[in-house]
Amino acid sequence: MDRFLAPHTPEAVAYSHISQNYHDWDLNDSNVDSRESLISLNASYNAFDRYLRGTDLFIMPRTRSELESVLRRYATDNIHSSISRSRLPLQAGGYSRIVHLAENSIADVLSTGDNVAILLSLHLHPWYEPQSSVTKACHRPNKNKKKNNRAGYYGTPYEECDSPLRLTNYTIDFLEKNWAGDIDFVIWTGDNARHDEDPKIPRTTKEIYDLNRSVAKKMTQAFTDKGIPVIPSLGNNDIWPHVRTDIYYTFHISRLPFMYLPEHPYPSYFPGPNSITDEFSRIWQPFIPFPYLQVFERGAYFAVEVVPNALAVISLNTLYFYDSNKAVGGCNYNEPDDPGNLQFDWLEVQLKIFRDRGMQVWVTGHVPPSSSNYFPECYVRYVDLALRFQDIVLGHLYGHMNMDHFFFIEAEDLEFHNESSVSKHKDLCDWLLKDFGLFPKLENIDMDEYAAIAVSPPLVPNPYLPSFRIFNYNITGVEDALDSRGLIQRTGIDVLKERLPSHHRGQHGDKDTLCSKEPYRNSWKCKLRFRSPSKPHSPSRLGQLWTPTGYTQYFIPSLSLMEADKTDVPRFKLEYTTFPAAALLPGPGQNESEFRYPIPLKNLPKSVRKGQAKKKYFPYEMQDLTLGSWLELARRLGDSQEKKLRKMFRQFMYLGGKE
Repeated sequence: MDRFLAPHTPEAVAYSHISQNYHDWDLNDSNVDSRESLISLNASYNAFDRYLRGTDLFIMPRTRSELESVLRRYATDNIHSSISRSRLPLQAGGYSRIVHLAENSIADVLSTGDNVAILLSLHLHPWYEPQSSVTKACHRPNKNKKKNNRAGYYGTPYEECDSPLRLTNYTIDFLEKNWAGDIDFVIWTGDNARHDEDPKIPRTTKEIYDLNRSVAKKMTQAFTDKGIPVIPSLGNNDIWPHVRTDIYYTFHISRLPFMYLPEHPYPSYFPGPNSITDEFSRIWQPFIPFPYLQVFERGAYFAVEVVPNALAVISLNTLYFYDSNKAVGGCNYNEPDDPGNLQFDWLEVQLKIFRDRGMQVWVTGHVPPSSSNYFPECYVRYVDLALRFQDIVLGHLYGHMNMDHFFFIEAEDLEFHNESSVSKHKDLCDWLLKDFGLFPKLENIDMDEYAAIAVSPPLVPNPYLPSFRIFNYNITGVEDALDSRGLIQRTGIDVLKERLPSHHRGQHGDKDTLCSKEPYRNSWKCKLRFRSPSKPHSPSRLGQLWTPTGYTQYFIPSLSLMEADKTDVPRFKLEYTTFPAAALLPGPGQNESEFRYPIPLKNLPKSVRKGQAKKKYFPYEMQDLTLGSWLELARRLGDSQEKKLRKMFRQFMYLGGKE
């Protein structure tokens, strides 16, 4: 509130005076000129306070005119209340003058700086009510007097309650203040609208668009306006009808193969152009490069060159691959116009163009690629492209599942598996550890046949804890890549050697025999003739310019989130980093002024800044985020003797909670 009306302003003084002298307004003790001014300025203050609390704001204002209308209505309500409490009658024309003065005060505040933009970007979850019942989606009063059954002021971890506006605004403000000067781009994986977990307050299309519009404006102010590209993706909660149980929106950047989860009502998202792609093309206009607008309106996917001529991010619309979307055909080979097939055709063309230009690419989206998330034919096409373009794809970044983990897609996924080899597991962590334990020794792994998929937890504390992740990448040699204009020069193009896959895990059927029969004959597994590229010196495999070197994850601990109140905000803290402790600070003999800190010192705990490393911050100590490092970590986690490492992995996956 102080941002808009500081304690020394006439409005705040009037509010303070009336609050302290509720029934007896002694104007001699006030700095306000008259009783009419006192009432009008107090009304203005109350209008902004009521708007910021948002407890009865059900329709979000989208323009200054709509915002001003809401504030005037709030001010009028307060004026009526104040007049009814007043002990002296108003002079002739007093009411009109009071209303006019209050409206002038409101207009002055809205005309100051970027107040309008900030106020319009609030209220991401207008139904959230502190101290309400967690069993009612944190929307209504709590009849149970137990403290642990009530919603927290900034959010409620380990419960099915979405983020209140306070947490969302606090987080983006925190990122803007502490990281905007150090980051190059933002990957934002979707699901900005609340879950539809309260049958008494069903979501509407308008609310979904309003929530996305609010987040987009906030992200634009924090990053895009500063020249930092933001790359969003469409989430399954960003459309209507919607999903009840899935969530994800975070500063980054699953269900795993054969993992069982109960069925839920899921969305039907039809091919574009449609009203959804049309609306999001307007909402995300600041983020989508003009050459991709037409493609986006067709399918809600696009690409951004975050470092021109060098580094790109491709944002996919995974709802066309998602097996719960019954409005699409599932990438069937005989349906070339299926929206999933059209998107993969487009993706292949983009990857070829970026390869020809000597560029590197990040691929991102909402729903991670797995055989349990994607239609079978869509999954095959994703695996094929991910492995064929492994030489230019630095990584795959996804959300949707809320849990901090990683997994692999393999050339083996392009084979036909026996039904008996397909198992289902209820616990994601157990499934992963078991699968990692089946990996051969690193020297026996053919890395041409693997790609790592990274999934990070959400910003919204539903059902775990708020978190975000910062990635680092290698910029050694970037000066040599610049031309006289300061632009990245195109690098030379290497000729890839293609060869047949060699290593296989598990049992699978005879592909030649099966492909001569129905229903396999016209499937992508039979039509694709996969040849894995042999390029062990690419940035995704060997540390060099653009190679991802590590990531660092921050979170708000459960206790901090629950104890925060109006006067004490929660604090983001370092949860862990993939870097070794020795990589964060200059070593003996190193020049501190020339040392490139992977993480700014201001964003590290004091103990780490002093070189007093704690193991909990450095669980993995990965050399970098190349494919070999991911596989090495998987091998370690697959070792049943690594009990401490496994325990930390499980703790990080569920952020201290349970699956």
